Amino acid sequence: MNIILAYIGVVLMVALSGIGSAYGTSIAANATVGAMKKRMNSFGQSMILSALPATQGLYGFAAFFFIQNYLTAGISLMQAAAIFGLGLTVGLVCLFSAIRQGQICANGIAAIGGGYDVMGKTLLLAVFPELYAIITVAVTFLVQSGLMGTPIL
Repeated sequence: MNIILAYIGVVLMVALSGIGSAYGTSIAANATVGAMKKRMNSFGQSMILSALPATQGLYGFAAFFFIQNYLTAGISLMQAAAIFGLGLTVGLVCLFSAIRQGQICANGIAAIGGGYDVMGKTLLLAVFPELYAIITVAVTFLVQSGLMGTPIL
């Protein structure tokens, strides 16, 4: 039964972060299409900003690799609960981080379409929500290496 709780955590970790990335990149990509209607040469800068929210999906997948050795039939309730908690935390933070990052990028893309040179500044501002997604991956590493002891092989 413990393994089921752990796998639910893994599903939340990977699925929610992936969903957030899909939404975030779609928000920014929609703005890219609008910007190209105004300035066709805006595609290069807009594409970079559109791709930025995709990283949160990768963070959810990377966090999975830190805990995968614990996904065994002999997992304890404490380990399963920790993996569930990590999965929920990583998944939700990456979900909202990617969506909000996509909105920041979309605003920058709209300005680029309007002829403003704001790519670098938008990139800088878009990094702020991503920081919290990165922190969840770091927490996953710290929890699995510090609190859970030696992984079950």
